[in-house]
Amino acid sequence: MKYLDEYRDAASVKALADAIAGRQTRPWTLMEVCGGQTHSIVKHGLDRLLPPSLSLIHGPGCPVCVTPETIIDQALELAARPDVIFCSFGDMLRVPGSQHDLLTVKARGGDVRMVYSPLDALNLARENPERQVVFFAVGFETTAPTTAMAVLQAQRFGVRNFSLLVAHVRVPPAVETLLSAPDNRVNGLLAAGHVCAVMGYTEYEPIAARFRAPIVVTGFEPLDILSGVLNCVEQLEEGRAEVENRYGRAVTREGNRPAQALMDQVFEPVTLSWRGLDAIADSGLGLRPEFAEFDAVRRFELSAPGTASAGPCRSGDVLTGRLKPFECPAFGTACTPEHPLGATMVSSEGACAAYYRYRRDAA
Repeated sequence: MKYLDEYRDAASVKALADAIAGRQTRPWTLMEVCGGQTHSIVKHGLDRLLPPSLSLIHGPGCPVCVTPETIIDQALELAARPDVIFCSFGDMLRVPGSQHDLLTVKARGGDVRMVYSPLDALNLARENPERQVVFFAVGFETTAPTTAMAVLQAQRFGVRNFSLLVAHVRVPPAVETLLSAPDNRVNGLLAAGHVCAVMGYTEYEPIAARFRAPIVVTGFEPLDILSGVLNCVEQLEEGRAEVENRYGRAVTREGNRPAQALMDQVFEPVTLSWRGLDAIADSGLGLRPEFAEFDAVRRFELSAPGTASAGPCRSGDVLTGRLKPFECPAFGTACTPEHPLGATMVSSEGACAAYYRYRRDAA
């Protein structure tokens, strides 16, 4: 298949791995930001092709995983209301809150529906004017433009029974927080290509300069990722810290300007808590005041998110690169995809799910 098979070519993968080994002279630690990159690394065993002194650790690049338990509890409260049709992407249905998940609410009679787009939820609102339809707006900058489009369409056509529980997050503030941590050991980062396809990568340039950490935009296939690793190693060995793009077939420096304009029209940056990182200024997206009527928290007078409950799940440590999934005592025993303790075992981009599927023997 054009643009896929050639990026998985075994001979080319080996050549890149050999080039990395030949270029590296010192120990380095790199973090891939996106869960899609994590799954590709673990599935194809890319980290096992690298020198032992070159470490790849997994970052908070799964929007389902970083959504805090407290917001999930708000979703559960909304979904249990008899007057609400609660719409969500499939990944969120099995993410546990403090007590249970959305599928449990559905089993108990709640009207919970899986949708593929916020526009599907908007159509449900138009078809069911006597019900309140709430869309669980989760995702990085990749999915926020379609959410913004749904809000603009609802306003344009006067769909007043449509609202959002917003949990959209922005990647650059989280990267800054990780690099600012006292125990940070990340020397360079692989940035998520799909986010940069929308946002470009200008926001990363001051971060790379401030922390002296190269940031390389990559795709999700083996050659994409190893090309990014090689570029990171080359920069580190040469004492450079720049943002470079190794996903040129999809990403430009400026990104998708019309999509950015949609987001800016509807959303504004807000402080948001991330699982494992706590509250980060400007890391979330909230509805602007002129669109406040579509805010489900305000419409249903939900209480502010409280404090997450303590438990055996170590997903916060996994999401910040402090822990490999198999190092968690609950991995593969108390916590499995069938009975997950946390979002990282549920999401299709979660690191724990990747290790459970492809590398349960890692321990």
